[in-house]
Amino acid sequence: MRTISLMRPNRYRSRPVVAILGHNDGTETTDYLIPYGVLAQSDAADVLAVAPEARAVRLKPALSVKPQATLDEFDERYPQGADYVVVAAMHPRNDPRVIAWIKAQQARGAIIVGVCSGVRTLSAAGLLAGRRATRYWYDANDMESDNPTTQWVQDRRYVVDRGVVTTTGITASMPVSLALVEAIAGRSKAMEVARHFGVSEWDARHDSDAFGFNGRMLAAAARNKVAVWSHETFAIWVPAGTDEVSLAFTADAWSRTFRSGVVSVSPEPVLLRRGLVLIPDQAASDALPGPYLDPPSQLAPAQALPLALASISERYGQHTASFVATQLEYPWSERAPLTASEARTAGEPQEMSP
Repeated sequence: MRTISLMRPNRYRSRPVVAILGHNDGTETTDYLIPYGVLAQSDAADVLAVAPEARAVRLKPALSVKPQATLDEFDERYPQGADYVVVAAMHPRNDPRVIAWIKAQQARGAIIVGVCSGVRTLSAAGLLAGRRATRYWYDANDMESDNPTTQWVQDRRYVVDRGVVTTTGITASMPVSLALVEAIAGRSKAMEVARHFGVSEWDARHDSDAFGFNGRMLAAAARNKVAVWSHETFAIWVPAGTDEVSLAFTADAWSRTFRSGVVSVSPEPVLLRRGLVLIPDQAASDALPGPYLDPPSQLAPAQALPLALASISERYGQHTASFVATQLEYPWSERAPLTASEARTAGEPQEMSP
C-alpha cells in the first residue's frame, strides 16, 4: 500500500525511535495509551511516552500516568531526534514548548503523526499548510477555517503527506498505530500485533458522513447531564500488568456518558503491561466511590470498547451508547447493538487473512 510506504522511517536505524507526546495538564486517554501500547507490543521500535515536565500526565477524561521522559530528557537521550512523534490531543493545544519541540523533531527528520485533535497542535505548529490532511469530525469547521490552504480528505482514517500524518477521531489511534508497525516492521509483524489486540484490519477506509450528533443522542446527553442525583462513579481496580489498551478503552468510554465517571484504584503507582506507570486516583484503602468496573482481561484488548458500549447501552440506553461512540468516532448502530454477553462472544480473537 502506497500510504504505508509513505510512513516508513526517513533514516535507517536498527530500532526506530518513537515519541508518544502528551501534555501534563491534559491529554486524551486513548490517543496517548493506544499508540504507546500498540507500538510497544510490536517490539519493533524504542517507544517513549513523553511530556514537557516530569510530573504526571493527567489523561482526559480519565486516568493519570507518569511520563517516561521530559522533552529535555528525550533530547539528551536521542540527540539525533525521533523517527516518529505521535501527537495526542492535548490541552493546551498550543503550548510554545510543545510547538517548538515538534518543529525541532521534524527538522531532524521525524515523521509527525497527529491523532484526533492532536491535529490541532500540528495546525498550531504550521504543519498543515499546503498539505492533504484529515481531522476529527467535531473539529472540522474550526480546522478548515484555520487552514485555508489545506486540502481536506474525506473517507480516510489517516492521511500521509510529506512526513505529516493526520487522523480522524479518537479510535483512529488503533489503525494508524498498526499502520506505523507495518511501515516499520512489515505486514507480517503488523498482523501479529493486530491479532494480539483482536483487530482484523487497519487500512485507511472510513465513512466520514457516518459521524455527527443526532437529536436522540443530544437529548440523551442532556438528560444524563441534568440528572446529577443519579450520576455514578465507577472504580477500576488496576493491578500490576494491566493492559494499557483495554484500560484506556474502558475508562474512556465510561467517562463520556455524562452520567458516569471513572477513578483508578490501587494502593500505589502501578506498572502496566508494557512499561507505563499509572498514578492511581485513589488508594485501595480509601472508601470506594461506587461499583467496580473491570477491564475485560478475558478478551482481546481492543474488544474492551465494543463491550463497554454494549454495557453502557444496557445501563443507560442505546442513545447514550451512540453518543459515546460518536465522540470516539467509532461505528455503532442503534438499530441492533450487541448485548454485553454478545460483545464478549464477538470479542474472542479471530484468525485473520492477509
